[in-house]
Amino acid sequence: MTYIDGFVIACPTANRDAFIAHARMGDAVFIELGALRVVECWGDDVPDGHTTDFRRAVKAESDESVLFSWIEWPDKATRDAAMARMTEMMTDPAKADPRMDPAKNPMPFDGKRLIFGGFVPVVDMTA
Repeated sequence: MTYIDGFVIACPTANRDAFIAHARMGDAVFIELGALRVVECWGDDVPDGHTTDFRRAVKAESDESVLFSWIEWPDKATRDAAMARMTEMMTDPAKADPRMDPAKNPMPFDGKRLIFGGFVPVVDMTA
């Protein structure tokens, strides 16, 4: 069964084009490492909640938009191998990939407020 990595991000609204360029470059690496699909979504209808909400979860400021993204993997083993390879790309100069270099592909958002996690699908329905 597939495995999903999910992300919620606060990104300055003015950085929308920079985010899209950053995502296209980095997401290509995920696909090359075995991801089936990567989806990056820019918040359009993200309401304030009574107890909690997406904006509060990432401490979004008034000039920021909330993004919701996911990566679909064929299985957890493929995802784990890809994440290990990506770590090598960022830490081992001999295996470096410029798409993963923060100097060449800087994050246009505050990575400290990025929320992420891995998920096992329990219901998967299509039309």
